[in-house]
Amino acid sequence: MSDQIDKTAVRDAATVIVLRDRETKPRVLMGQRGASAAFMPNKYVFPGGAVDTVDGAIDLSLPAKTQANLSEDSTRSATALAAAAIRELWEETGQILGRAANWPDPPKGWRGFAASGHLPDASALDFVFRAVTPQGRPRRFDARFFAVNASRLASDPDDFTRAEDELSHLHWVPLDEARALDLPFITEVVLAEISASLRRGPAPSVPFFRNDDETHLVTRLGGRSPLDV
Repeated sequence: MSDQIDKTAVRDAATVIVLRDRETKPRVLMGQRGASAAFMPNKYVFPGGAVDTVDGAIDLSLPAKTQANLSEDSTRSATALAAAAIRELWEETGQILGRAANWPDPPKGWRGFAASGHLPDASALDFVFRAVTPQGRPRRFDARFFAVNASRLASDPDDFTRAEDELSHLHWVPLDEARALDLPFITEVVLAEISASLRRGPAPSVPFFRNDDETHLVTRLGGRSPLDV
């Protein structure tokens, strides 16, 4: 459950792009938001949501580069952002990014995950994109997008029975067909970035779509050179 705070403030958020069959016909896990949702109603999105305070209490290990990029220009800890990604993936899809282990005293908000018999594991998360919701929207988020291979899930990738009801029509969408869905603009941008990375290999730095001026300046984390788009 998300913390009760000012809805007009820019909230930290985490989103997960789960990739399947990346070497043959890549697919991504997506679902549709409800028609009555205050943020992006009816849109197809990746699983994700706001960072909760409790996510900062989760003990995770991150690669040094990921830790540095997540920490750049951020007041939220890198581990809290990664933890939120794992928790939101679990809540919205029932998929587990973790390792089998007993978790005897999980914090509130993580008890369902712990009951699955796993501890969260962020070692496979790759921080690939960051974007801030433009001004004038009913809710604004500073979202960090993570990519992960479906092979790293500790759960059946076709079983969504443990998912909460925030997303409907959960399914694996062929990457080359995803942009035909009703998508938020930023999701289209991220899909293009993912498609490009599959062709050229991992990007040397992380795009940051700032949305903080009229030009919607895009910079790069871990280098901060301009990105031509």
